[in-house]
Amino acid sequence: MKNKKKSGISIANYLRWPLFLSLLLIIANIILIKISPETSVYTTAVTLLYAFIACGLYLYTRKGLFCGLVSFAQGFEEIERQLFDEMSIPFAMCDRSGNIISSNSAFLEMLKSGKAGRGKNVTAIFPDITKEILRSDEEDVIVHTSFGDRRYSVEIVWTPIADDEEGGNILYESGKIVAAMYFIDETELVEYKKLYSDNRPCEGLIYLDNYDEAMEGVDDVRRSLLTALIDRKVSSYISSMNGVLKKLEKDKYFFLVTHEYLGKMIEDKFSILKDTKSINIGNEMAVTLSIGIGADGTSDYSRNYEFARVAIDLALGRGGDQVVLKTADNIQYFGGKTHAVEKNTRVKARVKAHAFRELLENKDRVIIMGHKISDVDSLGAAVGFYRIAVSMGKKANIVLNEVRGSMRPLYESFRNNDSYPKEMFVTGDRALALVDDGTIVVVVDVNRPGYTEEPRLLAACDTVVVVDHHRKSSDTIDNATLSYVEPFASSASEMVAEILQYIGDNIKLTSLEADTMYSGIMIDTQNFTNQTGVRTFEAAAFLKRSGADIIRIRKIFRDNLADYKAKAKAVDTAEIYKDYFAISVCDPSGTEAPTVVGAQAANSLLEINGIKASIVLTPYQEKIYVSARSIDEVNVQVMMEKLGGGGHKSVAGAQLPDMSIEEAKTKIKEIIDDMLNEGEVS
Repeated sequence: MKNKKKSGISIANYLRWPLFLSLLLIIANIILIKISPETSVYTTAVTLLYAFIACGLYLYTRKGLFCGLVSFAQGFEEIERQLFDEMSIPFAMCDRSGNIISSNSAFLEMLKSGKAGRGKNVTAIFPDITKEILRSDEEDVIVHTSFGDRRYSVEIVWTPIADDEEGGNILYESGKIVAAMYFIDETELVEYKKLYSDNRPCEGLIYLDNYDEAMEGVDDVRRSLLTALIDRKVSSYISSMNGVLKKLEKDKYFFLVTHEYLGKMIEDKFSILKDTKSINIGNEMAVTLSIGIGADGTSDYSRNYEFARVAIDLALGRGGDQVVLKTADNIQYFGGKTHAVEKNTRVKARVKAHAFRELLENKDRVIIMGHKISDVDSLGAAVGFYRIAVSMGKKANIVLNEVRGSMRPLYESFRNNDSYPKEMFVTGDRALALVDDGTIVVVVDVNRPGYTEEPRLLAACDTVVVVDHHRKSSDTIDNATLSYVEPFASSASEMVAEILQYIGDNIKLTSLEADTMYSGIMIDTQNFTNQTGVRTFEAAAFLKRSGADIIRIRKIFRDNLADYKAKAKAVDTAEIYKDYFAISVCDPSGTEAPTVVGAQAANSLLEINGIKASIVLTPYQEKIYVSARSIDEVNVQVMMEKLGGGGHKSVAGAQLPDMSIEEAKTKIKEIIDDMLNEGEVS
C-alpha cells in the first residue's frame, strides 16, 4: 500500500507542474510590465490564457486520469493473478505458524486436492518444513522434502506485508512477514545424482601381509593349493561386488568397484578379512591381508589409484590385517584386530641402514628428536643414532626440552660423563638455530608431526628420517626422505639396535649407551612380556654383548615412594565398567613424571583377573593423558584413535585438551559401548 500511495502522490504532483509554471509566467509578466508597458499587453494575454488552460486540465482531467490508472492497475493485477495461478511451479504463501494463506493451481494439483489451499498448515503436509524454520531469522531458506513419490526443493523467501494508512496490517495481524514458498521438483535430479554417485569408480590394492611366512609352514605339495584357495576367496569377494580383479604379483592384487558396492563392503565390514584367515590346509599361520582403497568422488582414475597407494601404505604401516579407505578429505580404518605379524627376515632393516648411511655421508650435522614428554625408549633410540652419527664423524645433538621421571638418572649419567659434549642435549630453540643446509633431522619413536619434541624442525630441514614402531595414522609425517615404520617391533630402541648391526663395522656402543637402549626395550615391553618377538630378544642380546648391565638397569628403574603410592591409589580407585574395563584416574600431585605413573597403573590394572582392557586418565599440564592397555581381546589402538591418539593393539594412548575428567570418562565409556555393539571386543 505504501508503494501505491507514493505512486498516486507522484502523479498528482506531476499534474500540478503546469500550475507551477503559470506562476513563473505571471512573475515574468509583472517584471515585463515595469520594463515595457506597451509590450506587456500581449504577454499578459498569453499568460492568462496559459493559466486558464493549465487550471482546466488540472481540474477536469485529473479524475479521468486517476480512473484510468485504477482501471489499468486492476487489469494488471488480474493479469498478475492469472499468471500466478497458471504458473507451472507450485507456489504457496503461509504465515509464521505455517498456515497457508494462498496458493496457485500447480500447488493444489501437486497435493491432488482442491481443498489443500487456504486454511491448511504446511508443516502438517511437509514435515521437513518445521515451525522452527518458519520462525527463523534467516532471509532465504532451502528445504529438501518429499511428497508422495516425488522429491522437492523448497525455496522459502520472507516477504513483508504492506501496512494500511493507519499503520496496521491488512492481511496478517500477528506480524508483518509471510513466507513465499516455491516448490521445485527435483525427483529426476536426485535420481541422476544417486546414479552418478553409485557409479563413481573406486580403485583398490590388496596385499597379503604374511604370504612368505604362511607358505613356509606348508608342504611343497600344498603350497599351490593354498595359493589357489587365496585367489579364489579374493576373486569371489570382488566378483560378488560386480568388480574387476587383476593379480599383479603372487601376493598383490588390483581391483576396481563402483561406489555403490563400496558401501556394501563397508556394511559387511569387509568380510574378506575374516574369510581369508579361515583358510587352513595345514598352514601353521593364518593368512591375513591388507586393503587400500582410493575414492575421490570423481572419475579421475589416476587420482584414485594414488589414494589407493597411500591407503595401502597406511594399512601396512599400521600392522596389516585391515582396510584403509582414503578420499580427498578423509581417511577411514576398518579391521586391524590382530597383532602385527613379525617378519623374521632383517632385509628391510639392512636396506634402511644402508639408505640412512648414504644420506648421512653428505651431511655435516644430525639432530635427533623423539616425542614430547620423552620416555626411555625415545631416549634409547636417540642415543643409538647419536652413536652412529659420531662414529661417522658428524656433529650430533639430541633435542630434549624436558627431563622427568625414570629418564633423569640416564640423562644425568650422560651429562656428568666427560666423554660426551655439553651440547649432546639441546632444547628445541637451540636445535633450530643449529639447522643449516648440511643438517639431517632424525625422528624416533613417533611418526606424527604434532607429537614431536620440536615440530618446527620438520619444516626447517630438507632431509627428514623417521624410525618408529607405532602404527601410522592419517596425520603422519609426510615430508620424510626415509621412513622406517614397523608396527610389529617392540620398541624404537629395538629397531635402532638392528640398524646399528648393519650400518657399519666400526660402530661400537659404550656401556652407558647400551644400558639406555636396553632400558628402552625393557620399559616398552614391560620386562619382555608384551609385543616381543624373536628379533626383540636378538636385539637385547646384541645390547648385552655391547655392555648392557641388567642389574644396573634394574636399580635405575626402581619406583620412589610417592610414585608407588600414586600408582597404588589409581589401582585402588579404579571403576570396573561393563565387567571387563578398568577405568581410573592417576593423581599427578607429588609425582615427578605423572604420565609414566599413569602408564604403570594401567599395566598393573591389566594384571587383575577378568580385565580385558585398562584405561588410566592423568591430568597434567592442562591436558588429560590417557594410557590404555590390553592383552589380546581388545584393540586399544582403535579405541585411542577415536580420541585422536594411537599406538599398538595392546599399548596405546591419547592426549585430550580442553576436557574435564568426567567428560573424558563419559567419552571413553561411549567408545567402549560402540565397540561392544559392533562386536570389536572378543
